[in-house]
Amino acid sequence: MASHTPHDAALNDARRERDLADLADVPVDLVVIGGGFTGVGVALDAAARGLSVVLIERRDLASGTSSWSSKLAHGGLRYLAKGDVPIAWESAVERGHLMSQIAPHLIRPLQMLLPLHSGVSLVDATMLGAGFLAGDVLRMLARTPKSLLPHPRRVSAADVLQLAPATATAGLRGGLLNWDGQLVDDARLVVALARTAAAHGARIITYAAATGIESGQVHVTDQLSGDRRMIRAKQIVNATGVWADTLSDDVELAPSKGSHLLVRAERIGSPTAAITAPVPGHFGRFVFAVPWHDGLVMIGLTDDPHNGPIPERARPDEDERAFLLETINAVLQNPLTSDDIVGSYAGFRPLLKSKGNSSADLSRKHALLRDPRTGALAIVGGKLTGYRRMAEDAVDAVVEAGGLKARPCSTTMLSLVGAGTPRPGLPEHLVQRYGTDAETVAAYGVDDPELNEPVRSGIPFTGAEIRFAVEHELAITVEDVIDRRTRWGLVDADRGDLAAAVRRHAPELNETTEEEG
Repeated sequence: MASHTPHDAALNDARRERDLADLADVPVDLVVIGGGFTGVGVALDAAARGLSVVLIERRDLASGTSSWSSKLAHGGLRYLAKGDVPIAWESAVERGHLMSQIAPHLIRPLQMLLPLHSGVSLVDATMLGAGFLAGDVLRMLARTPKSLLPHPRRVSAADVLQLAPATATAGLRGGLLNWDGQLVDDARLVVALARTAAAHGARIITYAAATGIESGQVHVTDQLSGDRRMIRAKQIVNATGVWADTLSDDVELAPSKGSHLLVRAERIGSPTAAITAPVPGHFGRFVFAVPWHDGLVMIGLTDDPHNGPIPERARPDEDERAFLLETINAVLQNPLTSDDIVGSYAGFRPLLKSKGNSSADLSRKHALLRDPRTGALAIVGGKLTGYRRMAEDAVDAVVEAGGLKARPCSTTMLSLVGAGTPRPGLPEHLVQRYGTDAETVAAYGVDDPELNEPVRSGIPFTGAEIRFAVEHELAITVEDVIDRRTRWGLVDADRGDLAAAVRRHAPELNETTEEEG
């Protein structure tokens, strides 16, 4: 079958094997450890500057925190509320880059609605409204057009109920409407970053664990074959997030757990705007009910300190589920119960310890920490929206430290694979998820029309998408497909049917190498 995606952007098992075999040939400029937002961002930035790059990830792309986020490209309102203008400004700027140039096909405008009930006093409403206006000023200064993110405004109670029909009506005196960016899917954005890095020459190798770091070299074990290899590198970046173990004496990493629940959209009136519920006693902190694709609404998030080992797969505990339901129910006409929850997930943020006592007070700033023993550079802290800036800072540091010859950073204007104008006539549900790559996905059905059929009634996910995940997006296991190349696997009741469909259309895939925590 003819492919319309550039060959050098296609990631698959065959390319992985070739890249593994080439590792011992010559030293590379940079080895990046970690395949989440930060790691693939570093790999893309470095490869686009002309450096030779290898990225290794012990599991799948986005298999850690990068697939368990709130799927929002925030403009930094929360940081404005805390007086942290630099972080808010960085968020607004980076959101603008993402929505305007980098990935407009994967990030869409989202209405954020704050119903004004008795729980929001007139003083709080005035302060929040002023914060929204300040955020709009940042949007304008960041040159994000109002055609993408319109001005915030006050809306009537009737408007609130039109946008979010399940909103409680008692005491409703209107609402505040704001706009932000929403990712079609966080894991899909990570995969697009990795494929774009590969198109610029980076070697992207998943299921390859770094078992040891020494000065100028990384020891790697292939998780699929058990083979051990060694990569020689002029510079090493540790971008393993909450699993990073290279910290300075004066900066402490304090993981924070963010939990989310999934409910059917019709259960809360199929809202077209994200419903915002204030957390009592914590001005500027909210729980959101965010309309997502596939008829789901995502309710999140918690922000709780986590102690102990980080599990491979985490879910909300009972207290976290109760907190999310209680907070969002305060603004709903008919309260949700635990029976309404069809799925859940949790992720961990590698936050930097500051003077605050709670995870909600910890800094979202990122830091670069050089290990005096190995010379490896660890990048920790930060937030999803700022991944590109984090990557730029990291590559600047390795270029300077290694005396590497590199072009200037170009990632503010570098569009990811799939960006652009798709040809007319392509299925809209494919365009929404793949951008211009929808043409490649649809082409699988030319030779085999069955591949264009949904894998099950009620799940518009096709065999063509499964084949594309395997042949272009480096899906190695069944779970890679159902949990990250698509997100249908987040609904517990659908996992079995989805896994069976993936095995049918891609029998060459491994079952899994993951463990649930």
